[in-house]
Amino acid sequence: MKKYIFILAAALTAGANLLHAQSTEHKGLLWSSLHGLDYEFKAGVNIGGTSPLPLPKEIRSLDSYSPGLAITIEGNATKWVDAAQKWGISLGVRLDSKDMTTRATVKNYGMAIFNEVGGKVEGLWTGGVKTKVKMSYITIPLLANYKINNRWKVVAGPYFSYMMDGDFSGEVYEGHLRTPDATGSRIDFEGDNSAAYDFSDELRRFQWGIQAGGSWKAYKHLTVHADLTWGLNDIFKKDFNTISFAMYPIYLNFGFGYEF
Repeated sequence: MKKYIFILAAALTAGANLLHAQSTEHKGLLWSSLHGLDYEFKAGVNIGGTSPLPLPKEIRSLDSYSPGLAITIEGNATKWVDAAQKWGISLGVRLDSKDMTTRATVKNYGMAIFNEVGGKVEGLWTGGVKTKVKMSYITIPLLANYKINNRWKVVAGPYFSYMMDGDFSGEVYEGHLRTPDATGSRIDFEGDNSAAYDFSDELRRFQWGIQAGGSWKAYKHLTVHADLTWGLNDIFKKDFNTISFAMYPIYLNFGFGYEF
C-alpha cells in the first residue's frame, strides 16, 4: 500500500510541477505579446559562394561549382514598434557556416604554392585552380521587419560576423607559374602534377554585410524563410595582396522556423 501511495504522490507532484511550468510559460508568452515581443528559433542551409565582383580578367572561366553542407541555427527576438504590429526591429544570434568548392581556368592569377620540399613559391599562375572555401561564424543580424499581412513578413538590415574557423585552400594543375612576375622564370605542371596552396591564415576575423529576405507563416507557429546575405568587406586581411582583388561571401539561406 505504501508503494502505491508513494507512486500517487509522485504523480500528483509531477502533474503540479507541469501545470506550474505551463502556467509560467503561458504568462511569459502573454507578457511578451502584450509588450510587442516575438521570439523565433530558425534552422536552415546556406547555398552560394565567395567570389570577386565583378569577375576579374584573371579568371577566364568557371569550370565547376559544388556547394557544401552549410547549416545555420539562429535565435532572435523582434520588438514591434507600432500599435498595429506592422513594423518591428529584430536582434538575433546565428551560428553560420559557408561552404563551396570550385574549379576555374585563370591567367596571371596571383598565387603562392608549396613546392616538393615544403617551401613556398610566389608568382603569377596560368592554368587550372581548385579552391575550397569553408568558414564558420557567429553572426548578429540587426533587421527591420515589416508585416505585409498575418502570413507574410519581409526583413532587411546589416549583419556582423566573427569567424571562428576558416579554410581557404586548394591546388593548381595543368598550367605554369611565372615567378616573381609575368616575365620571370617558369615552372610547369602537366598531367597529374599539381601543387597545393593555403591562404587560411590570411582570412579576416570580422566581417559585415547586408541581409534581406522574408518569411511565410505556414501554420500557427511554423514559418518558412529565405534570406540573401551579401558580404561588404573583403574576406582577406587588408595587408594580403597575393590575390589582387577582393572576395565577398554571397549566400542564399533557406529554412524553417518556430515562432513563440
